[in-house]
Amino acid sequence: MYDYTSGYPFLVSRLCKITDEILPKPSWTKNGLIEAVKYLLLESNTLFDDIVKKIYDFPDLKDILYAILFHGEKIPFNSYHPAINIGYMFGFIKNDNSSISISNRIFETFLYNLFMSDEVLNSRIYKAAMINKNNFIRNKELDMEYILNKFAETFHDIYGDAKDSFIEENGRRFFLLFLKPIINGVGNYYIEARTRNMRRTDVIIDYLGKQYIIEMKIWHGNEYHKRGELQLIDYLDYYHLDIGYMVSFNFNKNKKTGINKIILKDKTIIEAVL
Repeated sequence: MYDYTSGYPFLVSRLCKITDEILPKPSWTKNGLIEAVKYLLLESNTLFDDIVKKIYDFPDLKDILYAILFHGEKIPFNSYHPAINIGYMFGFIKNDNSSISISNRIFETFLYNLFMSDEVLNSRIYKAAMINKNNFIRNKELDMEYILNKFAETFHDIYGDAKDSFIEENGRRFFLLFLKPIINGVGNYYIEARTRNMRRTDVIIDYLGKQYIIEMKIWHGNEYHKRGELQLIDYLDYYHLDIGYMVSFNFNKNKKTGINKIILKDKTIIEAVL
């Protein structure tokens, strides 16, 4: 539970109440906690209401959070900045080695969902995934290889002529928008804050008791790419998984787009190159 809440009192209390009083028994299990988190993120409560109000009352705070979440930017912590001070005072951002970070995984996921909800009605890539959402499920499991393949195909159709700078800034957000209708209401996802930066974002999906790890990255040469593969292998070991996934936004003119399978240290990596 601490991994999701970082000990935030309201979140701990609410998750315990959901687990004990709302979910079907037995609920005090790992999967029960995942279901409780999903339930919490879908409900309306005073804490989330306050966060939304503060974000829209302070546009600078919204811009800061957006830059951290979607662009992986490191923004210095300064308690005298009015917007930063508000977020810090209400506990949904913190001082992390003199940089701003979101206080816990639940707040992060809530903010991702909030910001993307502003876009879904007009997002072509979201609508493309929504239309085909039932085709991405096989025997109650996500067919991640097919998801990556269709994302690459859809992304190319919609944004194939876009400038590199546009894709670099927005590509990872587009993948999350594509993913959202596929898992919405059944699964959940969160971003690994420890590895998020301007080049890389790791997504962990929980879907009906199974986990999937996807590394989204901006191509910065073969050496960086190889390091990314090894980092993903370490992640798979940590989560006791045999298959991992990568979405690589590659701006090399000689790139070979499509789906690649890589076998490395008895693990399989399925990569979509865009």
